[in-house]
Amino acid sequence: MLKQRVVTAVVLTAVLLLALFYLPLVWFGVFLAAVVLLGAWEWADLAGLSTPWQRRLYTAFIGGALISVAYYLSLPRLGAFGAGVLAPEQTHAFRNLLLIGCTWWAVALLWVQTYPSSALLWRSRWVRALMGVLVLIPAWAGLLYVRALEQGVWLVLLMILCVVCADVGAYFSGRRWGRRKLAPSVSPGKTWEGFAGGLVLNLVLVGVVGWLWGLSYTLLLAVIVPTALVSVLGDLQESMLKRHRGVKDSGALLPGHGGVLDRVDSLTAAAPVFALALLVIGWTPV
Repeated sequence: MLKQRVVTAVVLTAVLLLALFYLPLVWFGVFLAAVVLLGAWEWADLAGLSTPWQRRLYTAFIGGALISVAYYLSLPRLGAFGAGVLAPEQTHAFRNLLLIGCTWWAVALLWVQTYPSSALLWRSRWVRALMGVLVLIPAWAGLLYVRALEQGVWLVLLMILCVVCADVGAYFSGRRWGRRKLAPSVSPGKTWEGFAGGLVLNLVLVGVVGWLWGLSYTLLLAVIVPTALVSVLGDLQESMLKRHRGVKDSGALLPGHGGVLDRVDSLTAAAPVFALALLVIGWTPV
């Protein structure tokens, strides 16, 4: 099992890096859309749309939504401009989608905190299906926005590293000092001590990145800390849905890792927050 997990992780990392560094912006958006559609297939089952035709219909709906959003964002025009240049109306369109995504995660926080009582509000499969739209589409837009910025490749890597630090810090500090449960009804293994460990490791990341890039520590804190905090929520929300559905993994597509959503759940929450933070502070590193 460990060998299988390692091989899958290496392959996934290689595919991501190749797409990130070598695909033109529009084709990177297409690559991300393919990942979103795989996630949509799994989300349909989490939503209770478990028959093949229901899952196909939901995935097709997400695909149609992605195409509509691409035109709303003037994606072909974005590709013509190239990285680092966004028209004002495009920035405004991205901001609207990112605000929707971040608003959703504020709602998700309340639902995770009050689970299982909150299930009365979202147990309908159609509400859960709508949740997938609010998770997947803004995440796609957030990643695309970050990639479109100057130094966008490195900013995407910074976002991913932020999520990894939150996860790794939580794992090791939780194992060593974990006592108080973070969300016992949702994910009994997570603790406040682990949560703090992930945050501390991200503060270390701020220091390292600020020193290497010569960037303002204040700006880095404004971007990285909220991203690290909300990435935990992405994991908890999926755990909540899986617990409600009575399944361990979102799927079985990735050998040794479960489903696509099991690997990107934290990133779906982090992407819109990271992107909106960059947009709000008007930070484009050179």
